Amino acid sequence: MLSRGTRVRFLPLLIVFALLTTNSIAQSTSAQLDPEKVGAIQKHIALAWDRLTRSMSDCNTVVDSKLANSSVLYLPAGYPVPPEVKRLQQECHVEVKTLPAVIHDPGEVDTSKINPHGLLFLENKYVVPGGPFNEMYGWDSYFIIRGLVRDGRVDLARGMVENFFFEIEHYGTILNANRTYYLTRSQPPFLSAMIMSVYEAEQHAGKADKVWLKRAYQYATRDYRMWTTAPHLAGTTGLSRYYDFGNGVTPESPQDEGAVQRQALAYMVAHPAEAAGYFTERPKGETGGPFDPTYTIEVCENSESNNPGCEPKSTVHLTTDYFKGDRAMRESGYDISFRFGPYGAGTHHFAPVCLNSLLYKTEKDLAAMARILGEPGEAEQWEQKAKARVVAMDKLFWDDQRGEFLDYDFVAGKRSTYDFATTFYPLWTGWATREQARVVVENLKRFELAGGIVASRNQSGVQWDFPFGWAPQQLFAVDGLRQYGYYADAERISTKFLSTVMENFQRDGYIVEKYNMLTRSSDVKVAAGYQMNAVGFGWTNGVFLVLLDELSKAH
Repeated sequence: MLSRGTRVRFLPLLIVFALLTTNSIAQSTSAQLDPEKVGAIQKHIALAWDRLTRSMSDCNTVVDSKLANSSVLYLPAGYPVPPEVKRLQQECHVEVKTLPAVIHDPGEVDTSKINPHGLLFLENKYVVPGGPFNEMYGWDSYFIIRGLVRDGRVDLARGMVENFFFEIEHYGTILNANRTYYLTRSQPPFLSAMIMSVYEAEQHAGKADKVWLKRAYQYATRDYRMWTTAPHLAGTTGLSRYYDFGNGVTPESPQDEGAVQRQALAYMVAHPAEAAGYFTERPKGETGGPFDPTYTIEVCENSESNNPGCEPKSTVHLTTDYFKGDRAMRESGYDISFRFGPYGAGTHHFAPVCLNSLLYKTEKDLAAMARILGEPGEAEQWEQKAKARVVAMDKLFWDDQRGEFLDYDFVAGKRSTYDFATTFYPLWTGWATREQARVVVENLKRFELAGGIVASRNQSGVQWDFPFGWAPQQLFAVDGLRQYGYYADAERISTKFLSTVMENFQRDGYIVEKYNMLTRSSDVKVAAGYQMNAVGFGWTNGVFLVLLDELSKAH
C-alpha cells in the first residue's frame, strides 16, 4: 500500500484526467437517458423493493453473513412472543432469545456479554440495503424511504419509520442496524426527515394523519435529545459528535473487513505524526495488559514492520482511543475514510459538518411539525435552537480561504483541511448563506468528476475517499444546488450519476452501492477495510428514482 504522501503526489494527475474528460462526457450523458433504458431500470427497482423486503415471517430475515449466518432472534426484555415469531421458530428453526434487560438509553447493555449475537425484532416489514447488509439500517433507510415514496410504496415506508419508533422505545435509540452488536451506536440522524417524507406523501394523497404526526414528533424529540446530550457533545462548541458506547474491536468487522486493524496499525507506525495516541509500544519481553494479539505487529530494529525475518525490538498495539474513534466512525456512516484522521481513528474528536447540519434540519423539521400540530411556542423554541446552531457552525465550519465547509477538531482546537463532499450538507439543509453557496459552487471542480460527485480529493485506498462516489452524496449536492438556484449545475451532476448507474446496469443487470466516479464504473477496488461492492442496492435505488423524478420535472 502506498504511503499517504506518495498517493497525494499521484492525485493531481488523476484529477487532471478527470477534468479533461468531464466536459465531453457531460455532453453525451443526456442522450443515454432514453425512455427504454429508463423504463428497464425502473422496473428492476420496483421488483428489487420486494426482493429486499424483510419481515419476521421470512426465514431469510434472520440470516447474517457477517457472523457466519447466525440464526438467533432477540426480543426486548419482557416482550411477549408474537405469533409470527412462533411460526419463525417452527418453520425456519430460528432460536428465539430475550435481551437480558429493559433498555431505556443507548449503552445500557454490555454487548460483549450477548452470546451469540443475533437479529433484533421489529414489528413491521422493512427494506434492507442488500448484499451482506441484511438488516434495517439507520441512515440507509432515509434514501430507501425517499425511493419508496416516489414509487408509491408509502405504507412500506411508513412501516419502516414505525420500526424506528420501536427501536427508540425498546432498544434505547435508532440503531446502526437491528443486530445486537449494534446496540452501542446509532447512525446519522435522519428520523425527522423520514417522518416528513411520509407525512407529506400522505398529505399529498389527502390522508394527512396528525395523530400519527404527534406520535412521530415525540419520538423525533427523543432521538434529538440523544444527540444533544453527553457523551455526544463536541466539547464546549455547542455542537455534537459521533460516539459509540462500546469498547474494543466491533464484533462484525473481523470477518467483514479482513485485516483493516492491522493495516491501520502498520500505517500509523509508518506515519507517527498522524497517529498520536492511536498506537502504543510494549517492549520485547513485557507481558500483561489489555492487548489482543490479533491486532498487534512487531517493530524491528530497522523500523520495518511485519518482516518475519527481523529481530523484533517491541510489539505495537492499537489503543483504546483508536477503537473509540473506529466505532464512532461507524456511527458516522463514513466507514472508512481518512477524513477524521488515519482510518477514521479521530472521529470522536470532531464536530462534523454532516451531523450538525442534520441536527439543524431536525430542529427545523421539529419546528414545522410543532406548527402543524398547533404548538407555535414549541415551534419558536426549535427555531431558536436552529439559529444558535447556525452561529456555532458558521464560526467553526466555514473556511473562507478554501471556500468549503470543513469539520472541526474540538480536541486540537482547529478546523480540518480535509476536502470532503459533506461540504454540500449546509446547502442541502439550507443553513449556508447565499455567498457561501456561491463559493462552494465555484469550487465544484474539486468534487465533480465524470460520474458525478466524488467522496473526497484524497486517494487513501478506502471506500469513502477518491475516486469513489455514493448515491447520498449526489442527492445532497444536487438538491443543495437546486435550493440555492444553481439549476444547470444540479442537472449536469444528476445526469452524470444517473447515466453512470444506467450504463453499468445495462452491462451487469444489477445496481450496486458505490461507483468509481473517475471511470464511471462499478468496478471498485478498495485497498483496506470493507472491500465488497454490494449488489441491491437500497440507497442507490432510492436516490436514482428521486434524481430521475426531479430531473424530469426540471424539463
